[in-house]
Amino acid sequence: MLEGRTVVTTRQRRGAISLLLAMVLLGVFPLDVLLPSFPALAEHFASTPTDIALSISLFAVGIAFAQLLIGPLSDVIGRKGLLLAGMAVSILGAIGCVMTSDYTLFMTFRIVQAIGCGCFVLSQALVQDLFEGAERDRLRILMVTATGIFISISPLAGTFLQATLGWRGSFWLFIALAAVVLLKAWLFLDGGRPVAKGTPLNFLSAYRRVLGDFEFVGYWLISAFAFACHFSFIVISPLIFMDQLQLSAYDFSLILLIYGAAYVTGGIAATLLSRRISSAQQIVAGLSLILLAGLVMLFLSQYLALSPVTVLIPMLICTAGTTIARPAATSRAMGLFPENAGTSASAGSTIIFICGGLISALISLSPGNLQATLGYCFVLLSCIALALNKRISHRASVIENGAVTPSGSD
Repeated sequence: MLEGRTVVTTRQRRGAISLLLAMVLLGVFPLDVLLPSFPALAEHFASTPTDIALSISLFAVGIAFAQLLIGPLSDVIGRKGLLLAGMAVSILGAIGCVMTSDYTLFMTFRIVQAIGCGCFVLSQALVQDLFEGAERDRLRILMVTATGIFISISPLAGTFLQATLGWRGSFWLFIALAAVVLLKAWLFLDGGRPVAKGTPLNFLSAYRRVLGDFEFVGYWLISAFAFACHFSFIVISPLIFMDQLQLSAYDFSLILLIYGAAYVTGGIAATLLSRRISSAQQIVAGLSLILLAGLVMLFLSQYLALSPVTVLIPMLICTAGTTIARPAATSRAMGLFPENAGTSASAGSTIIFICGGLISALISLSPGNLQATLGYCFVLLSCIALALNKRISHRASVIENGAVTPSGSD
């Protein structure tokens, strides 16, 4: 973030980690805390649960496009100002959501909130700025694991908020948490000059540079496909558990609590694997677990009736794979252009959220068996990601042997 690499004290490191984890919390909170409120939102806006599910996917796409500008601008004008501005915009969007009773206006304000939440892409850039080597990799694993913990807690919190304050309660809590993060960012982050030189208009050339690199795009696509498997389940889980299986909001939140525990297990496994095998091998191991999860889900959907168990078993396997593969792929991608950490994070996160939003929207609109559709999605995405990882490894091997230049083709 500053000219050259900043020396970070132990106290600053702790402050940075707590800020990053708070940003992770707010990154998943607007999506997952609303899940138990799907029926109430549908009733309030005279809509259907499917329409509400689509609003979640649209929110993810809105974040993706906001990140396109935020990341590269942060390389030029610094992280702090953009983070503070983003938090303020997200708060205004959340206030608009609780004030309206019209579905179209609600969606408009959700997009405004999503645009503000685009500032959370800076968490990856801050990791790149403030940490190095193995500590950086471990922190990314911690952030993915924390994502799972927050995912598991958010629906339970949403159930409590729905019972006490109605669906608007989740937005009021988001506003309060966002205000705390805004204050923390104001106090902790400095306003020093960024690493990148030039003007804000140079972000186009920065994007051309990073997106023109096959390895960079490939690793982010691998991370995106792993994320899409998780996000698709999150989006359609209310349709499966609350709509099809007729579970209460409380029972649904308990199921997601179990699902979130898989992230903790996956995080522990990822930490242990990071000390014993290379990141390339971690990617293969994680994607293989996602492929296995898809096959198990297809088998269970074919031979057993739909139940929480037949959905949760493959999802626990998938989540462990996601937790192992995503941090490894992200670290590899972010390490390619450290001087453009903001642009790299924005480009990658945009790929992730567009893939997650579009794929989850397609699955939620599927006229067939949602469980089987999810299984086919896992198999297809994991196979594509494995093939892509193999292609990247082959290309790197050819380049290392001097048969082709990094910008060329083999």
